[in-house]
Amino acid sequence: MSPGDNPIWRHVRQRWLALILPLMIVGTIVGCGPSPDKLATVNFAPLSGEDWPVSTPEEQGLDPMLLARLYYSAEEVETIRSLLVVKNGYLIAEKYFHGGSIDSQDRMQSATKSFTSALVGLALERGCLTSVDQKAIDFLPELSSRINDPRKYQITIRHLLQMRAGFPWEESAPELFELMYAGFRPSVFADVPLARDPGSGMEYSNISSHMLSIILSRACDVDLLDFGQEHLFDPLGVEPGEWITDWEGYRNGHADLHLRPRDMAKFGLLYLNDGQWEGEQLVPASWVQDSLRIYSENAWKYRIGGNFKDMSYGYQWWSARAGDRRWWFAWGHGGQQIALVDDLNMVIVVTADPLFGQHGDAPWRYERQNLNLVGDFIASLPKPQGSAHLGSVR
Repeated sequence: MSPGDNPIWRHVRQRWLALILPLMIVGTIVGCGPSPDKLATVNFAPLSGEDWPVSTPEEQGLDPMLLARLYYSAEEVETIRSLLVVKNGYLIAEKYFHGGSIDSQDRMQSATKSFTSALVGLALERGCLTSVDQKAIDFLPELSSRINDPRKYQITIRHLLQMRAGFPWEESAPELFELMYAGFRPSVFADVPLARDPGSGMEYSNISSHMLSIILSRACDVDLLDFGQEHLFDPLGVEPGEWITDWEGYRNGHADLHLRPRDMAKFGLLYLNDGQWEGEQLVPASWVQDSLRIYSENAWKYRIGGNFKDMSYGYQWWSARAGDRRWWFAWGHGGQQIALVDDLNMVIVVTADPLFGQHGDAPWRYERQNLNLVGDFIASLPKPQGSAHLGSVR
């Protein structure tokens, strides 16, 4: 009998492994991180520019080593293009990677949805829309004779905002995926079958967000980019780039708005401040609060990382839990993000290669890297002094 076959020896070896392995793991974790000296060399100081007040982490009550670790980790992410951190209204950290720059107008992909949601709130405030419970079909009368499913007559603007209209996720079927990249038309409202009853549950749907764009354009009788320019972008001091249209000229409410990273941060700060910008109420506070409210739990079916727990959905905004802190974020394919950390008065912006037309395991790996970079950083942030709990669900 060899020593390995001896039951006494096996028992001794098992006890030894039980004692030593935890120590080995701890040693590995401690040893694999960057040293303090290495972190001290990481530069994340904001660039010069007149469009943002700048400060330092120390002045805004944040340990600079937390940011140094964040930016050290960002250097290892292959597709990231920018990473900005705003605290208490000050830009305290900023860096560009892999061809990104302060002037790059990045394709935000589905982070565009959160801007579309803001424009719905502005249309309600100005009377173009009267209620989120208006029926979508009221704005698509030419489709009435083509609709064979009576459930579609019950779809409301609220359903579209919450992704509870019943339309399927386009990646669930090859023909829907092809339709998304071929370009939507208003007629998809009639042509695409529902996956569930309206209001019965969430299905992530680009069609739903694009229908909001069509409804807004018709209700306000205006190009949606022009409407956004007058009521949102100009007051924020933002000059948007391209916003791609569908075949009939409606802006893609689900994607394809191009903005600079700093301008994305302005939008994040606007929502962090309940719709106020420089003392002016640009977006109704009640709309911001309604938007950052959980309507659907378990809203994402695929694992992202340990700090993307309890994924939930509001009005075209996502929410997740990192440790005990709940945070909200706009999210676009490739890892574009505008993250709101309410209890720390913080906005985090990431832009990355939008991976346009790329789907599957390999692109998802890159997207997860960008998402987890933010989630892990948020989990590392300390609890504010005097706070009884972390985060906010609005």
